[in-house]
Amino acid sequence: MYAYRGVSPYAASTAHGNSHCFPAYYGPQLVCLTHAQVAFKNLTRTLWEQHVAWTRMAITSLVFGLPDTDAVLARLLRNATDMGNAIRPFHGDAAANTYSALIKDHLVIASDLVKAAKAGDSAAAAAAEKRWYENADQIIDFLTQLNPYFPKEQFRKMFYEHLAMTKEEAVTMLNKDYAASIRLYDRIEQEALMMADILWRYLYVC
Repeated sequence: MYAYRGVSPYAASTAHGNSHCFPAYYGPQLVCLTHAQVAFKNLTRTLWEQHVAWTRMAITSLVFGLPDTDAVLARLLRNATDMGNAIRPFHGDAAANTYSALIKDHLVIASDLVKAAKAGDSAAAAAAEKRWYENADQIIDFLTQLNPYFPKEQFRKMFYEHLAMTKEEAVTMLNKDYAASIRLYDRIEQEALMMADILWRYLYVC
């Protein structure tokens, strides 16, 4: 049993003829999850684990100029495609492609920010950071379009924290404060899982 936001069983059964379908999540309920819901939950959590793990590996490769940089960045960008594909069965091709493009922009801008910071180009870093937050707002607006009950401001706060911690993760690595960078990653990972738990609840439809 999981406590999460869902339509009432009556509304769900009326709309879909199946009391186990929960297409929108706006009323606190204690409900059983279907196998499909559990699968989507696990997939969403896995993708966000990969999102922050490959972001950290990309930061490491960029900061230290490692020979695997191009391969790591390519794998990181695959995360955007995977996130789009995860929602494709529920929201269709157009939404999936838009989501992939937005997440890809999020990742590319992060890379630009690390490169600018490493080069000591404060103007370019500031410009990249501004674009990063604008992209975050675009992602949040998009998610709200998919489900008008999406907790927009709660998720915005978490997303902004995600950006701030990821930036600090890169800064601490550039400053060779590796212990602090590791501590930050632990926090980033935990928050990513909380973000994933919001996403799967509000993006799952049947």
